[in-house]
Amino acid sequence: QVQLVESGGGSVQAGGSLRLSCTASGYTYSRYCMGWFRQAPGKEREGVAMISSSGIQTHYADSVKGRFTISQDYAKNTLYLQMNSLKPEDTAMYYCAANGNDCYILAPAYFGVWGQGTQVTVSS
Repeated sequence: QVQLVESGGGSVQAGGSLRLSCTASGYTYSRYCMGWFRQAPGKEREGVAMISSSGIQTHYADSVKGRFTISQDYAKNTLYLQMNSLKPEDTAMYYCAANGNDCYILAPAYFGVWGQGTQVTVSS
């Protein structure tokens, strides 16, 4: 059974940093495109970043470019999202997700396996 478990969320002040982790189990982690998404109250879920199964290709939403970095540790079956220079508008529930195909589009419809989410709150 495929499972994704996020951790690392919390409350920080604007300008601060957090590192989210997503540990995968139940499948061959290295064969999947992995992504981070977020959803703020009253808004649609949006893509934040994704990384190809090889780790060579990454893609970021314009709103986080230069501030967030996606990475993964195959030995630990873990996906990371390093978030720096956080802003109040980054406040949301953050989810990791897996896509059994190549990384083409950073959109929720293309990712079939989801974690339960971890809350990030940034205060001004």
